[in-house]
Amino acid sequence: MGILTQPEPDWRVSRKSLCMKWEGGRRSTNIEDRRGLGMGTIGGGGIGMLLIVLAVSCLTGTNPLALLDMAEQATPQQTQSAPTGAPTGDPAAEFVAVVLADTEETWNRVFQSAGRRYQEPVLVLFEDAVQSACGSASAASGPFYCPADQKVYLDLSFFRELDQRFGAPGDFAQAYVVAHEIGHHIQTLTGLSAQVQSARRRADEREGNALSVRQELQADCYAGVWGHYAARAGSLDPGDVDEGLMAAAAIGDDRLQRQSQGRVVPDAFTHGSSEQRVEWFRRGLESGRVDACDTFGN
Repeated sequence: MGILTQPEPDWRVSRKSLCMKWEGGRRSTNIEDRRGLGMGTIGGGGIGMLLIVLAVSCLTGTNPLALLDMAEQATPQQTQSAPTGAPTGDPAAEFVAVVLADTEETWNRVFQSAGRRYQEPVLVLFEDAVQSACGSASAASGPFYCPADQKVYLDLSFFRELDQRFGAPGDFAQAYVVAHEIGHHIQTLTGLSAQVQSARRRADEREGNALSVRQELQADCYAGVWGHYAARAGSLDPGDVDEGLMAAAAIGDDRLQRQSQGRVVPDAFTHGSSEQRVEWFRRGLESGRVDACDTFGN
């Protein structure tokens, strides 16, 4: 895929952590705010309906699946909210909307330069748990991208975790998280995600993990490509790049394993070590080139 060739920004930054220049930036309308809506429905009634169905089944001896089917036909299904953009007066959501808009501008330009059309993804804001086309997930699993519906899912509480638990504060650290998930969207559009998924089905656990690591590191590099153009546009302040690198290091598999189990098991890595994540994020930052992100050929 072709890339834009522009002068290199100066990456010699101070250690002082400042805020990104995001106030007043364009806000993406590709935001679906599901906060307060819960997980959705099971037969239109959620977990409560499921418990009622099981109770009735025990009392009557009726097949619970038949009861669920009856309930589903009798109860209107909850519909997902349409993308409307971030609500005003919500700084965290507005910040995400500005970052998403900036990734849209970057990747629209990159794809256009390659003679292709960029399909903008939707970012879903949720609280605690969410239902996606890839299944249900809780906030504890962190932000994720679902290729089946081409949506990014984010609980804003993760940013607090990033700061307090992982020691990676700052606006650009948060922006890196969003840009990384958008990197997975790029992989879906280019067909890489489907290729990896097919290869993982034929691989054993160790080989599958290695493929996952390469895919995640490429998403880190794509996040760096976005950062490259954000710097060129003057959106970054001194210290922002360091915040992004710190975030990449903070969520490396080796560091997370050491924190959770006291030892490191490289064969169980699924996202890459701190050193690897920093390396590939930096490659994208410094080059601004998609072809510099070939984690499968290096």
